[in-house]
Amino acid sequence: MTVSPFQRILFALYIAIFFVYLLGPLAVMGASAFNTPEYPQVWPFEGFTLDWFGKLFADQDMMYGLKMSLWIGLLVVCISVPIGLAGAIVMTQITPRARSLYYLVVVSPVLTPGIIIGISTVVFWRQFTGQTGTRFLYDGVILTVFGQASFISAYCMLIILARLQRFDRAQEEAALDLGASYPQVFFHILLPFLKPALFSAAVLAFLSSFENYNTTTFSILSEKTLTTVLAGRMRQGTTPAISALAVIIVAVTVLGAIVYEILKRRADAAAVQRQRAAQAAEEEELAGTPSPAPA
Repeated sequence: MTVSPFQRILFALYIAIFFVYLLGPLAVMGASAFNTPEYPQVWPFEGFTLDWFGKLFADQDMMYGLKMSLWIGLLVVCISVPIGLAGAIVMTQITPRARSLYYLVVVSPVLTPGIIIGISTVVFWRQFTGQTGTRFLYDGVILTVFGQASFISAYCMLIILARLQRFDRAQEEAALDLGASYPQVFFHILLPFLKPALFSAAVLAFLSSFENYNTTTFSILSEKTLTTVLAGRMRQGTTPAISALAVIIVAVTVLGAIVYEILKRRADAAAVQRQRAAQAAEEEELAGTPSPAPA
């Protein structure tokens, strides 16, 4: 099938519009972060400056919200990844008839609006802590971690489950036949196989927690995160300091992706070298084995 020049032009135009729509806002914010006017603007470019980055780091509310977002994100990772791992393992162990109902129950928080999760979290824990005398749990940070983990753990479970479905159960059976215990099989066979999925789930959980607003704005109570601070600033009027924050976040994201890709390629190259070394050793062993004498 031949493609006409007109179709090629349309396809190239579509790709150009797509990337402009995708990267255009980032380019505008990146340019306004280095422009001198107090209101974010790209044109006219009145002068190059780095003052907005200094004002960003001098903003106490912004830095406090950033610190709280990082702290909450780490706590959500510590809770969501183990829960997702447990949910994925249970999914593969229960009977096929119960899997549909189990899947519906564990995935339902993903389908629930974040506003409902946030309000439900506050109402439930207010009643629970009041009746049990554990008022110290009724804290904005704790409620936000619980509220976010209730649906982020489902994302983690889906990622881990996709990797777990490719696991060969014969490895577990062989280890058990050789005398290994169930904890040894879990830590020495299953977890190393799930390491890429666990890392991906942890990254997704942290990013989902860091950018979450709907659940956080209700469950955070008197505390504040970066998203709630930014929402308040947007209502009052934005400044190029927010553009500077966007530039930093994009730069850190791109740098992290580059570092991950470099480490992944090095690991793949090392695995290929080990495989070649093993094959070479096997060939040398076969070449050194004397052939049986004729009868």
